[in-house]
Amino acid sequence: MENKEKGGSSRVCVTGGTGFLGSWLIMRLLQRGYSVNTTIRSHPDRKRDISYLTNLEGASERLQIFNADINKPQSFAAAIEGCLGVFHLAQPMDIEDEEVDETKVKIVITATLEILQACIDSKTVKRVVYTSSATAVVLNDKGLDILDESSCSDVDLIKFGKTFGTFYSVCKTLTEKAAIEFSGKNGLELVSVVASWVHGPFITPHCPDTVRIFMDMIFGHRECVLEKQKYIPFVHVDDVMNAHIFLFEHPNAKGRYICSSAETTVHELYKFLAARYPQYQIPIIEDSMEEISGVKCPRLSAKKLLDTGFKFKYGQEEMYDGAIECCKIRGLL
Repeated sequence: MENKEKGGSSRVCVTGGTGFLGSWLIMRLLQRGYSVNTTIRSHPDRKRDISYLTNLEGASERLQIFNADINKPQSFAAAIEGCLGVFHLAQPMDIEDEEVDETKVKIVITATLEILQACIDSKTVKRVVYTSSATAVVLNDKGLDILDESSCSDVDLIKFGKTFGTFYSVCKTLTEKAAIEFSGKNGLELVSVVASWVHGPFITPHCPDTVRIFMDMIFGHRECVLEKQKYIPFVHVDDVMNAHIFLFEHPNAKGRYICSSAETTVHELYKFLAARYPQYQIPIIEDSMEEISGVKCPRLSAKKLLDTGFKFKYGQEEMYDGAIECCKIRGLL
């Protein structure tokens, strides 16, 4: 995309603006000079506090908030109208649900395709950036040590395994596939950002699910979801949101891009936390990779993203330092 379309008076839409990623993306877009439309899901029984969005720098002049609901996908059209680009992040985050609700999966896919159709109908949207997940890449039986964008998760394998996040993994895998196929058939530019575990600071009032999972050891919880993974790929929230903007603006961006800056093992992570944050009582676990059961996620290659010129800025230290500070501010630590 041409330089004149970066920031300035350009208007973009962010679906799911109240979430961990959506709110951070809105903040960064406003800082870059974009005008932003965002969608939130209204609650008929209570008024939602979105001051963490409306108080952002530049929000009073350049942020417009629309009510929309994936159960009523046509409700997204007003927010998309007149926009140059759309960042589609809105999706149910039932990240711990081990049962697959086929009806809910269908609703999410239908809503995504309706949103993409609204982008086409707008006549102004030049590119859509879709937020995918590493769960749409790594859950298969290929037996490879390192996976790239050509890899796709096996839905039948996910359902059979019934591991942590079964619904989320199935939903992300099928929705991304449908979005890519629809865009290809209809000539819509779509870039998919395949993010690994996202960690770091947050501006939402609550601690996001993925951050909470990474913070289990800091909170002193004896059981941690991460213990079920051989390799833990992760990325700082600021890196993954900057990657969204970078790929939106990049003239030749196309297809899927894995966004994962580092990896660790659960044993290395425990040792890191115990050394860096001795004030917290980090549980001790046995140092035996053979004892790990469940999903043994392979390594992820971010070569395609890096080859476009994108650079990751943050490491494990900044992720935890930022998350811990945010938890302290909110009285969680």
